[in-house]
Amino acid sequence: MYSIEEAKKLRLDFWEKFGKRCEIHPRLKGKQKKWLLHRTKIKGVALRFEIGRKDAKVILELGHRSEDKRLQAYEILERYKTIIENGFEKGLTWEFYHQREDSGQEICRIYVLLENVDLHRQNQWPDIFNFFIENMLLLEENFLAVSDILKEELNQER
Repeated sequence: MYSIEEAKKLRLDFWEKFGKRCEIHPRLKGKQKKWLLHRTKIKGVALRFEIGRKDAKVILELGHRSEDKRLQAYEILERYKTIIENGFEKGLTWEFYHQREDSGQEICRIYVLLENVDLHRQNQWPDIFNFFIENMLLLEENFLAVSDILKEELNQER
């Protein structure tokens, strides 16, 4: 078992090594901003990486405080499901309700999952890094294909 400090250091090491892996990845090399993440320009919409003791996820998260706006964004994205899932061999998991463990916030999320990996197993980190990079590149690309539509439709409902 890890102490709180050891677990914190392990997480920091993981993300530091992930950043270094991104710097040498052929599709990311030389990019000033590697990932879109929270810079989607749509309130309450973000892309996230998540790693734990059982799995890893690349997530498109809808976390608008207003449940109506959140569900509306989810429904809009559902209409463009074929675009969002383009290139994902097994599709994506669509959850219209999830409560985040870290904040208790209610969100909708769309994600791809890598099972049976553990942050604490450093020998699995290369596989997790590859999973993160390949799937986030794909999710970002697909999201950007519909982001203007999403932004426009959300703004029409004011």
